[in-house]
Amino acid sequence: MIDTRPKTGEEALELLKKGNERYVDSLTNPDPMTKRRPELTNDQYPLAIILGCSDARVPVEIVFDQGLGDLFVIRVAGNIVAPSQIGSIEFAAEKFDTQLVVVLGHSHCGAVTACVETLIDPEKYYSPNLQSIVDRIRPSVYNLHELATANGQDVDAEALIDRAIRANVRMSVSQLKHSSQALEHLTNTGQLLIVGAEYDIDTGKVRFLET
Repeated sequence: MIDTRPKTGEEALELLKKGNERYVDSLTNPDPMTKRRPELTNDQYPLAIILGCSDARVPVEIVFDQGLGDLFVIRVAGNIVAPSQIGSIEFAAEKFDTQLVVVLGHSHCGAVTACVETLIDPEKYYSPNLQSIVDRIRPSVYNLHELATANGQDVDAEALIDRAIRANVRMSVSQLKHSSQALEHLTNTGQLLIVGAEYDIDTGKVRFLET
């Protein structure tokens, strides 16, 4: 199998940007995902690792117009970073020499919304398992909530959720860069690019965030 991946994280990022443009321009293209199945029986060479949300409205391969074997996708509610996610990314970066990681948040994120709701209403109850997800998002949202309430006015929940989604993505990017010696080494030596992005469910567009 010939490795046709881009040679740098920047090149891989450009491919994802162009793929999303194709997706937005024409949502009626025939699904290309099954064309490469036979050649992927023995190996894979993903061009990017995506840490995304479990939300069913964000189908990562379709959003970036990529096929089978092109993306190594890890999905968890709120695109949070926990040891299992870090380990999965370490595995893909080292095993497949993939040079790009994208943390992909999205508009109308239920997990981030749940976190904001607990800040606005501390009596809000979630199951212990869901609360564990909320607790991982909370540090990225807490300061935003404090600023929103500093003047004593009512909180604009929708505006706070919108800002919190991006803050949560940026926190996940930072955690990946600094919570793993393996990933930190790869980023510091230029072998791995880790970026954040937000998918707009209303338009289909992906906006890559400045770090």
